[in-house]
Amino acid sequence: MAKKKNDRADQDSPWKRILRFKFQAAMEFFFPPVADEIDWTKPIEFLDKEFQQLTPDSEIGKRFADQLVKVYQKNGDSIILLIHLEVQAEPETVFPKRMFTYVIRIVDYFNQEPISLAILCDADPDWRPNQYRFTTPGSSLEFNFTAVKLLDYRSRWDELEASDNIFATVVMTHLKAQETKRNPNLRKQWKLTLIKRLYERGYDRSTIINLFAFVDWVMILSNEAKVAFWQELRTYEEERQMPYITSVEQIGYDRGIEEETQRSLERQRSLILRQLNRKVGLIDNRVLTQITNLSVAQLEDLGEALFDFDSVDDLDRWLSQ
Repeated sequence: MAKKKNDRADQDSPWKRILRFKFQAAMEFFFPPVADEIDWTKPIEFLDKEFQQLTPDSEIGKRFADQLVKVYQKNGDSIILLIHLEVQAEPETVFPKRMFTYVIRIVDYFNQEPISLAILCDADPDWRPNQYRFTTPGSSLEFNFTAVKLLDYRSRWDELEASDNIFATVVMTHLKAQETKRNPNLRKQWKLTLIKRLYERGYDRSTIINLFAFVDWVMILSNEAKVAFWQELRTYEEERQMPYITSVEQIGYDRGIEEETQRSLERQRSLILRQLNRKVGLIDNRVLTQITNLSVAQLEDLGEALFDFDSVDDLDRWLSQ
């Protein structure tokens, strides 16, 4: 999967965690016919070690959200589920072949045919892979698998809002994250709406924490929007006396905001210092200390003003003002 430079390298990870947290709910939401065949009273086994052995090459092995799961049918027989989660910005032509490759490796390793399922999270309404086939002189092959397209749930929004299955919220989060990429204010509002939904559905603390982690990871906010989001969420919690995302959890998020703000400030200061060194020459420690103590707004002003500087004296005059 090709990733843009500003994408999180492990963007599949929140999907993997939420799938494992409520695997039965995931199957019932996305693949109800398959879920109906499973005996949920028997243990579920995630075959992580086996799957890593099946996919040693980097191209396939980096697909963090893929799940290989052993469950039992209602008749008592064990079955292998291959859950493939495709989280990427663009469709991938080799995807059907990769699904087929997985199946061949699973059959060879377990001597058992898996059920192949895919969740497609891309934004292309026309990309709907569900088959791999080829024909050569004297032979042919056709492999079909079941795929669900999250984009299709846009037309079923009322169903999502009415559903008590936690994966309705998961899908709503994914869709709104796609829709609000270029609208930070709208994203902040939708993130708050989705978090409120967790409280209003009456989920237990563990479910709220896990869903909150998913929403928080997928719906990334700017530092400014994060502060506004937390302020509004605190007010909401206090009004309804629902202190779920507080204490240790909240401190962790607040610390993350502070650390990111500090990193952003340091990057901005470093850039301005490099520009000043090229513009007016080497800066002494006295001036460097003054620049280090500037606020974010003052640094932004300096970043604009420095283009008019011709010497260190110009910088000194600006700092004295």
